Amino acid sequence: MNVVLNFWSKFSYGSLIHTPIGCLANAEGSRLMLFERSTKSPKNNIKVYTHQFYTNHLGGPTGWKSSIQVCLEEAWRKWHNLQEQGWTEVSQNFN
Repeated sequence: MNVVLNFWSKFSYGSLIHTPIGCLANAEGSRLMLFERSTKSPKNNIKVYTHQFYTNHLGGPTGWKSSIQVCLEEAWRKWHNLQEQGWTEVSQNFN
């Protein structure tokens, strides 16, 4: 009898259950990176959108630079790498 185990493994920079959601700003305050889960991706193949923006002198978004959709593992890797480069989490209430 074959037994198949179904489990989610954790990484040092995130897990396969949760997605990086939020906004990171670079140290100079000139760019923002917004992470949001794709609502159309299935649970077994979660995708995350990353949107990059230019910012104004107040740190709010002024212009869109790029958007990409990546797998969950790549999104956590990107989130972790940006924080290692000095990017910090900021509020995303940019009305």
